[in-house]
Amino acid sequence: MSFKQLQSKLLISLASGLVVVIVLSLLSDVQAVGTSLSNFQWMILPLVLGFTVLNYALRWLKWEYYLRRLKLGQGVSTADSALLFTAGLVMSVTPGKIGEVFKAYLLRRINGTPVTASAPIVLVERLTDGFAMLFLMALGLTLYPPAWLFFIVLVVVSVAGIVVLQYRPLCERVLAWISTSLPFGEKVGPKLVTIYASTTQLLDWRVLLVSTLISIVSWGFECLAFYYVLTGLGVEGTLLLLQQATFIFAASTLFGLVSFLPGGLGTSEASSAGLLIVLVGVTGSVATAATIIIRFCTLWFGVLLGMVGLTLFMQRYRTGESVSVSSETLPGTGEQI
Repeated sequence: MSFKQLQSKLLISLASGLVVVIVLSLLSDVQAVGTSLSNFQWMILPLVLGFTVLNYALRWLKWEYYLRRLKLGQGVSTADSALLFTAGLVMSVTPGKIGEVFKAYLLRRINGTPVTASAPIVLVERLTDGFAMLFLMALGLTLYPPAWLFFIVLVVVSVAGIVVLQYRPLCERVLAWISTSLPFGEKVGPKLVTIYASTTQLLDWRVLLVSTLISIVSWGFECLAFYYVLTGLGVEGTLLLLQQATFIFAASTLFGLVSFLPGGLGTSEASSAGLLIVLVGVTGSVATAATIIIRFCTLWFGVLLGMVGLTLFMQRYRTGESVSVSSETLPGTGEQI
């Protein structure tokens, strides 16, 4: 994908986000939403963005941990790693954020690492982020009992998926069958073996534990950001509000994730505003204003940082030259990095 194509896709996503904001405002009351936004204590905004930056910093730490765990960081300095992660944020508006696999393509440009070897990092990032959100959502499940079924289904599906992937005999038989029985198996099979080799390393229970703990803390900062957005709109700051903000932010993020819409657009916003009205008891205009502010400070702020990071990356590696690294054969394939 060219830089111009990426820009056009981002503009489409931005337009979609604007449509969501307009629809939410119309459903509430445009004038009332405008009043709520004007009454917001904008001096709180740097604090909210600061919590978001802390979230990104910890998520970068997890990316760095995975990169070094798989021994794919040859020739990648700490600065390059941070630049890679930041540039990947530009793809946050893809379905389930799966477009952040773009980082794997940028990594290949630095040191030639095959995308099939590093792409599983993004998949496991999403998995551990999901676990973190489930944990944070669980902290407020008593506030909204109807969410129990959704919560249990997600937990069962996630755990079952990990158990299946960690059962090597079954997965190896499936991979062997694909390689030998399907028309495209000879071409796709080795790549799937590489993907599986990296995935199983990242699904080791110790790695999962460390990365999930990092995710809980990192996303906890964005829950705090949401709490301060609500206080900035005049909602009294209490421990109950913190619990409500944590539950609503986590639940609405998960709703957006499973909707598989780009950036969860529409789904996250609607569920956030709806839960704010039901649980916190705010007016529709305040709920809409809070949702608009937090989505800007998390999703769109990240996309903006990603655009800056990608621009810097393109300038740094505009010649297309890769850093030379030692050759290392990947397990299960003939590819070398």
